[in-house]
Amino acid sequence: MKPIRLSKHAQGYVAKRGFTQTEVEQAIRTCPWTPAELGRQECRKDFPFNAEWNGHRYAIKQVRPVFAEVATEIVVVTVYTYYF
Repeated sequence: MKPIRLSKHAQGYVAKRGFTQTEVEQAIRTCPWTPAELGRQECRKDFPFNAEWNGHRYAIKQVRPVFAEVATEIVVVTVYTYYF
């Protein structure tokens, strides 16, 4: 199993977008991958949230990492989060 590493860009959005490294890893390891731009991959995973984010209460948080699989690791380029 290849290690998963957040790029500096992705790390810079952890607090701003509200995701965790654990959520990103769970998404990559358990959800189907689909092709993304520039030869990268992406996937999506819904997590129970039931909390407030930016002044609104949401039941679900969806984490969508965009990543590249290279020989020795998976590099997460960015992560998008959606709240429902």
